[in-house]
Amino acid sequence: MLRVVNLLRLVVPAVWIGLIGGLSFIETPLKFLAPGITLPLGLGIGRLVFNALSIAGVVLLVALIVLGLLAPREDRRGWILIGAVLVVSAIQDLGIRPALNARSDIIIGGGDPGPSWLHYGYIAAELVLLALLVWYIAHAWNGTRRAVAISS
Repeated sequence: MLRVVNLLRLVVPAVWIGLIGGLSFIETPLKFLAPGITLPLGLGIGRLVFNALSIAGVVLLVALIVLGLLAPREDRRGWILIGAVLVVSAIQDLGIRPALNARSDIIIGGGDPGPSWLHYGYIAAELVLLALLVWYIAHAWNGTRRAVAISS
């Protein structure tokens, strides 16, 4: 059981990193280059994709919390990293994304919401989230190595 928990503490954040990389940094900009995709259509697709990414993020965050509880000794640094992931995800999901959705509603309706920092803020939050997840993997890996060394 402990081996599975330790393995999942590495896999869960790695899956999340893959989702963010694939959807936020590859799919999102490329969809606007596809033939026939208008700005309103691209924004509608983007909203669906980011809502799905948000749901996946919540599921993966809950999995990290459960794995932290199941780990024999998730230390203070691990909980701080999980907490930081929670805070950044909440900022994205409860702060930035609703404001971006309101802007996309204006554009889809034919209006011009004017310039905004929101996209840059969201990208910055994604980069912070990626860094935190990589840091958590490194932390979990070191903990797993220590646990294996102690049990050997």
